[in-house]
Amino acid sequence: MKMNISKFHVISFLDLLSRIDLDELMKKDEPPLDFPDTLEGFEYAFNEKGQLRHIKTGEPFVFNYREDLHRWNQKRYEALGEIITKYVYELLEKDCNLKKISIPVDATESEPKSFIFMSEDALTNPQKLMVLIHGSGVVRAGQWARRLIINEDLDSGTQIPFIKRAMDSSQICKEHKNITFDWLQTSMEGYGVIVLNPNENYIEVEKPKIPVQSSSDSSDEPAEKRERKDKVSKETKKRRDFYEKYRNPQREKEMMQLYIRENGSPEEHAVYVWDHFIAQSAAEKVFFVAHSYGGLAFVELMIQREADVKSKVTAVALTDSVHNVWHQEAGKTIREWMRENCCNWVSSSEPLDTSVESMLPDCPRVSAGTDRHELTSWKSFPSIFKFFTEASEAKSSSPKPALTRRSHRIKHEEL
Repeated sequence: MKMNISKFHVISFLDLLSRIDLDELMKKDEPPLDFPDTLEGFEYAFNEKGQLRHIKTGEPFVFNYREDLHRWNQKRYEALGEIITKYVYELLEKDCNLKKISIPVDATESEPKSFIFMSEDALTNPQKLMVLIHGSGVVRAGQWARRLIINEDLDSGTQIPFIKRAMDSSQICKEHKNITFDWLQTSMEGYGVIVLNPNENYIEVEKPKIPVQSSSDSSDEPAEKRERKDKVSKETKKRRDFYEKYRNPQREKEMMQLYIRENGSPEEHAVYVWDHFIAQSAAEKVFFVAHSYGGLAFVELMIQREADVKSKVTAVALTDSVHNVWHQEAGKTIREWMRENCCNWVSSSEPLDTSVESMLPDCPRVSAGTDRHELTSWKSFPSIFKFFTEASEAKSSSPKPALTRRSHRIKHEEL
């Protein structure tokens, strides 16, 4: 049955709202959404263990700061999250010595832009390059999970341990004394590093207000009719204002999204960074660490740039990846390559690196040693670097095939 919502029904609804005591409906007035823009303003700081603690009490972050005000508490949490994002960006530049690179590379001054982070030698390191891709949601470059950063620590929630380990193995040994040296064998030059930012797909700007059109000239109308129209207009405006107060009590700004050219989705972003940076790098061996939706973005990259990825990428570590080779229509040659060169550390209560069965014919799945999705990258940290070391050594020791006519023909057939 098709519903017919008439103008009368809309006016009746607005009239009903106008009769409601809005403050009583909301039980209590919501405090202003006016939050600090610094950690110090929130009275929080990270201690020497990388844990977020209240400056005065030393207590962890409290979500339910005000009882029975879930929306306000959520907005407060989101405001803190934005500060955390900027804080991690600062760590990437100051603590990890990464450079912030604006994209698109040919962007005009006025168009929306995003950015990635790279080590000084990311494009010039002749040996190895590591590429980090986080999952979907509110996380940005350098993060695995905002929840972990706020509620646990920087090590588990950010990509910083991976970056430091890749760039300077000696530093990570000092910071993580429980890690043994047997798997910590890399070449002296280490890895170049590129940190993707796949969720930074648009900028938000305030939506322009639609000007109210003035009524047509009614000077020739009788005064009584004009007064009646004015009265109806005022009543309608009153009802609309009341509805707007109910819908948007804090009078928050209405925002619109302006998408970033060629980076409007995580998949687009991965392909763009590949074309303009990774493919141009001097590294003989490229390694990916991709968490959750980042794994799907990598598979999409491989579908679009199969031959290039196969020739340049040595190994891929996925952590609880949500990719699906059937839904993404990855071909047989891609699935075969993934079986040989990828490993997915999945959430599981089994011990770390225990084999886990899979119904999909893509890459091996092993336990990350945790059943918490957001922790899979951190818990599989030592195993991932061991996996990369073994893959690197295997590639170095395997003889390069002679370029025969047949192999040359096959290569071009793949293209």
